[in-house]
Amino acid sequence: MQSLRASVPELSKLERILEELDPATVRVLAHGRYRSEYLPIYAVTLGPEDRSLPIVVFLGGVHGLERIGTQVVLAHLASLSASLSWDVLLAEALRRVRIAFIPLVNPVGMALGRRANGRGVDLMRNAPVEALGKPWWNLLAGHRLGPALPWYRGQAGDSMEIESQAVCDFIESETFGSPFALTLDVHSGFHGADRIWFPYAKTPEPFPGIGGVLALERLLSKSYPGHRYVVEPQSLHYTTHGDLWDYLYDKRLNQCPWGRYMPLTLELSASSWYRKNPRQLLSPGGTFNPIRNGVRRRVKRRHHPLFHFLVRATCSWEAWYPSAKKSARLARKALVRWSPASSLLVP
Repeated sequence: MQSLRASVPELSKLERILEELDPATVRVLAHGRYRSEYLPIYAVTLGPEDRSLPIVVFLGGVHGLERIGTQVVLAHLASLSASLSWDVLLAEALRRVRIAFIPLVNPVGMALGRRANGRGVDLMRNAPVEALGKPWWNLLAGHRLGPALPWYRGQAGDSMEIESQAVCDFIESETFGSPFALTLDVHSGFHGADRIWFPYAKTPEPFPGIGGVLALERLLSKSYPGHRYVVEPQSLHYTTHGDLWDYLYDKRLNQCPWGRYMPLTLELSASSWYRKNPRQLLSPGGTFNPIRNGVRRRVKRRHHPLFHFLVRATCSWEAWYPSAKKSARLARKALVRWSPASSLLVP
């Protein structure tokens, strides 16, 4: 019988990158478990140990089916690893900013080829957060009917899953003391354009940092005119229970109201993959990942500019993040722009 590890080449690639990565702080946050096998969940941090510095965190593989998310994060980590020995600009930036990665949050789910972890729990429905109102489709929003159905959030009153708790503990310990923190969680399988989503997932009501998000989007558009990312609230499409980023945002806001935290989700569009290869719809995992090697390589390459931009924006956050007065003005403009989200909850 094939071992779980043999089914996750992404984990082996990550470990090869970590062997060559210097200087860096590497930790095993926890182990995902299925039956008698355990797979490690790695976190790696570049830059000083000073937690008062701004920090950006890149994550992938929360859903085991979405291999391309982990592969995109690994591609950027490998690029930085190769640059550390010669790039003086990167070395200078790493004196002022910390860059962290959790490339494979759910290794057991990836080994099993399914969305959930080894216990059948969807990690992005697992936090103790209840959606406000009635989400438009209760199953997708997270349910407690049992692990045989997708989007299972676990039993009421249970602790968070090992993988979810590991992510939350890392984000709390590494970012809550920072004046500015940004996280980018990479997913796949959506349609249309590549999307950058921001909270809330639990409600279409605006989250307190919406003015800062609009400032970041304007900065992105000025820096990369013609980029193809659609920046929008997740609730514009659906609302869910148990979103980890809603939970962490609210917790940080409660504990560290002086800090700025921007949890973003990159939803990679599958539309272009289908156009280039319609047959991949019939392939296992083809809904969430490009099957052809050439397409997969292009997807991994095309997001490097976004990752570099987010690192620079985090390093230089004081130069562009709006003051309280300007943030309020931007928030009013953002509400007008993204107001269609208010129609998605059924009373």
